[in-house]
Amino acid sequence: MNTEQRMEVCLRHERENFLLDVDFSVSCRGVIAIFGPSGCGKTTLLRLIAGLEQGQGYLKLCDEVWQDETVFIPTHERPIGYVFQESSLFPHLSVLRNLLYGYRRIPYRQRHVKLEHAVELLGIGHLLQRKPQGLSGGERQRVAIARALLTSPKLLLMDEPISALDQNSKAEIMPYLQRLHSDLAIPVLYVSHAADEVAQLADHLVLMKNGRVESQGSINKMRKHLHLTSHISTSDESTGFEATVIDYDDAFHITYLEAGGVRLSVIGIVASVGESVELSINAEDISLSLEPIKDSSILNMIPVRLGSMAERKPAHVQISLDSGLGPLLAHTTRKSVKELVLHPGKEVYAVLHNLTVMN
Repeated sequence: MNTEQRMEVCLRHERENFLLDVDFSVSCRGVIAIFGPSGCGKTTLLRLIAGLEQGQGYLKLCDEVWQDETVFIPTHERPIGYVFQESSLFPHLSVLRNLLYGYRRIPYRQRHVKLEHAVELLGIGHLLQRKPQGLSGGERQRVAIARALLTSPKLLLMDEPISALDQNSKAEIMPYLQRLHSDLAIPVLYVSHAADEVAQLADHLVLMKNGRVESQGSINKMRKHLHLTSHISTSDESTGFEATVIDYDDAFHITYLEAGGVRLSVIGIVASVGESVELSINAEDISLSLEPIKDSSILNMIPVRLGSMAERKPAHVQISLDSGLGPLLAHTTRKSVKELVLHPGKEVYAVLHNLTVMN
């Protein structure tokens, strides 16, 4: 007899020129990634589940109905933790007082996550007396996650919690997110459009497109049959290339690769040393610099030669790049083209912000 508890979501919500109409059922455990391009309805779905917006339909978590034709549980009565892109910590409170703000409002017998456990799980013991403005982006997000956990939620909602971080900060926080997966029994709905995050964290993938669920299944099934990264880009202007794994840094959880004489870095274990992988990068994830950028958190920066340039939209220009990785596409603003005096044939540096592993 199958006694697995499930989360059942059947919600419809219309506003302006957008219709969200989703219907899916997933296990009430593990990390469920809500995945798809910008504008597909991921954040709207989370807000409906949180009760921050009210649509029509049915919502059940395990054995609790949060919404149906006669019931609508308001947000403050839903046992959820919510982590946003920005940490939204109280700037005038220390880290400890930020953590205690919600924790003290939970009756003692309902505290399923203890303060000491959350502090240890997120590795923030040394930060407790500091103020948020004295923390790095990754540290602030770890505190925000700990604060959400200390409300002892039955469901943790995470809306692109590391998308605003630089690559070093993402590398710093990823092991802690993986610990949430392994150490807690709380189901997590994790919104993202970054394939590397999803591949490392998720058990189950709900793939969205144009306000609907296009497909869903285990992460292994979806990665194999649906080519995960083909649904990531905010545009179709991405380029792919092949790279070979040359090393792995266990201390920092980074894989090093080589392609066309160029050394690259990606977060996590992507393949064994000597194996080849397909990488992809979107044109919008490439920035241009006249000089090498020193003393920064940038992981991947390569020399390139500018090729053809074409205006796209009133403010933007598309530029082809000749690089050791092969031809690439980049988007920049007309303002940047003028101020940097960019023109075909000019040699500059391309900063690669979000390399995606395709296999």
